[in-house]
Amino acid sequence: MPHTPMKAVIPAAGLGTRFLPATKAMPKEMLPVVDKPAIQYVVEEAAQAGIDDILVIIGRNKNAISNHFDSVPELEEKLKDKGDDDRLRRVVASSDLADIHFVRQGEPKGLGHAVLRAKAHVGDSSFAVMLGDDLIDDRDPLLTTMIAEHERTGATVVALLEVDPDHIHLYGAAAVEETGADGIVRVTGLVEKPKKEDAPSNLAVIGRYILTPEVFEILERTKPGKGGEIQLTDALQELAADPDGPGVYGVVFNGRRYDTGDRVDYIKAIVQLAADRDDLGPELRPWFKEFAANL
Repeated sequence: MPHTPMKAVIPAAGLGTRFLPATKAMPKEMLPVVDKPAIQYVVEEAAQAGIDDILVIIGRNKNAISNHFDSVPELEEKLKDKGDDDRLRRVVASSDLADIHFVRQGEPKGLGHAVLRAKAHVGDSSFAVMLGDDLIDDRDPLLTTMIAEHERTGATVVALLEVDPDHIHLYGAAAVEETGADGIVRVTGLVEKPKKEDAPSNLAVIGRYILTPEVFEILERTKPGKGGEIQLTDALQELAADPDGPGVYGVVFNGRRYDTGDRVDYIKAIVQLAADRDDLGPELRPWFKEFAANL
């Protein structure tokens, strides 16, 4: 648990074009992963790390997100009258996870721009940024480790994951040096979506960050980079290169992560999470084996 209150920011203004036409009217963050929308897993992760103030950065046609985290008295009353206590508990729990706020991004100008929209809400405090495409299994804590490292060093902290070098072009890649602490590295440089031969390592930055408020000043003067967007990676690179600052550290994550940003990986995430559930796994696992045997 963090020793000081920390807020979290969840960017959710993207168009979700990879999931069209499903995301034509539904935010991609609301696509179900088993029986909860993807964004609820992220909010639950923040709450479990002791964060109870969350800002969601949204775009147009994203009202379903705020509706999901609001209470629905008529639904709760019907479930109560039916004696459906289990579903009632789950519905109420989704409304009580945290104090959730919303702000519009306006036009999607990149992750750096989305983070910059949080400046007024966050103020002069460090804060977490959590991307909804990366779901972290609650049995493998990551955010609490990152918060602890930030409190120890006062530095920006990013989550890193070893990936196949052939896939590093899909991520920001980190150049690192060892710190002597298990699973903790110092980040000396970052490259956004490099070619395999240009990547400084196969350590990819995944969607969890602890940022210091200095990042806002940098983002305000950061020019659009790849794709014409304001890249958070560019701001992190400046923080890492600052000889007078606390720098950037990385927590190398070896736990279970579910990527919901790609259609195939989204389906894999549902299968993996459902198979691990006590209420679904016993029926699904034998069926998976039978299905696979007949392919």
